[in-house]
Amino acid sequence: MQTSTILTPMELSDRAKSIPPSITLAIGAKVKELKAAGEKVIAFGAGEPDFATPDTICSAAIEALRSGVTHYMPSAGTPEAREAIASKLRIENNIDCTQANISINAGAKMSINLALMSILDAGKNQEVVVPTPAWVSYKPMIELAGGTMVEVLTTVETDFKCSPEEIEAAITPNTKAIMLNTPSNPCGTMYTPDELRAMAKMLERHPGVYILSDEIYERLIYSDIEHLSLGSIPEIAGQVITINGLSKAFAMTGWRIGYVCAPEPIVKAMNTLQSQINSSITSFCYATIPVALQMNDEVEEMRQVFAKRSALMFELIQQWPNVECAQPTGAFYTFPKISYYFGKTSPAGTEVTDAVTFAGALLDETKIAVVPGDDFGGCGPEHMRLSFACSEGQIQEGVTKIGDWLSQFV
Repeated sequence: MQTSTILTPMELSDRAKSIPPSITLAIGAKVKELKAAGEKVIAFGAGEPDFATPDTICSAAIEALRSGVTHYMPSAGTPEAREAIASKLRIENNIDCTQANISINAGAKMSINLALMSILDAGKNQEVVVPTPAWVSYKPMIELAGGTMVEVLTTVETDFKCSPEEIEAAITPNTKAIMLNTPSNPCGTMYTPDELRAMAKMLERHPGVYILSDEIYERLIYSDIEHLSLGSIPEIAGQVITINGLSKAFAMTGWRIGYVCAPEPIVKAMNTLQSQINSSITSFCYATIPVALQMNDEVEEMRQVFAKRSALMFELIQQWPNVECAQPTGAFYTFPKISYYFGKTSPAGTEVTDAVTFAGALLDETKIAVVPGDDFGGCGPEHMRLSFACSEGQIQEGVTKIGDWLSQFV
């Protein structure tokens, strides 16, 4: 009988060993595992809409596939798709651009990676300033591109926003870029147009510093705050790299369609890098871009549903004992502060020491999944993230159940 030989693995690269796996994806995998075992789990961890992609978008892809659009495509994206994006940005975002300023990538995550790789050099001690808490992938992506993330700390008391003065205080001769995400994952809050204009005024004093403006949640706003694209401000337009995509607003997370609007030299660099990394996005997905960007009614319907869920979740969280929470005004997350319970004992006897043990006890004892805030940086370890990309029934049952569970801590 032949037996297999397990070889001693070769040494992995420092890069591979230094980057942690995504905690949000890990939570999702755990939930799927429990559900597969027959457990009923209420999951507040998902960072994606629970809607199906609209049929019109799917039909555009199917038609392209049947028409033979199955071969290599331009790394930058098709002219039709790039022009559709540029037109959208000109009309909706007031960004002065053409298709030459557009790069289409395999999701906004790849867009950010390529942008960072285009402006950062390893070994030059270059820094990217990021207000935290921030999306868990920013820090690994900055480090993979050879840079160092410099945090500007925010708190729930300021709705997780920082001032231009606080960001400017973090800028050094080594600063290459600033990363700003509004509306925010994980915080669910957003900067006002006046706050962003003040940020732009500060950036005028630092013309050598780029700003990566992550606007992936721009269509998901639940207040009277209007979205303002930093790229629309002429005085700093040459410094702005606008990040966006179709994943969130159009319920297309699995399609992996992101895009960048940036000065032409950056776009050309990104396209060259993409040509050597993954060539392009999937060929027949390009046809969906012009179609999706015209679907305002369907997006608005989804936004209205999210707005109701946002209000419901915030109302219920406010009833939790000893918890602070900023009102969610965008994206589909809340980020309550639960550090009061650190050092206490859960109803089933678990010693809660931090957000990770808190989330673990919550899942074990109530079968409710949330994302501990540790990997979001800043004050994140005092918080947990809940997504309201789920039904109102799940929100009502799950958030109420968490409140009952908290009331039994000792």
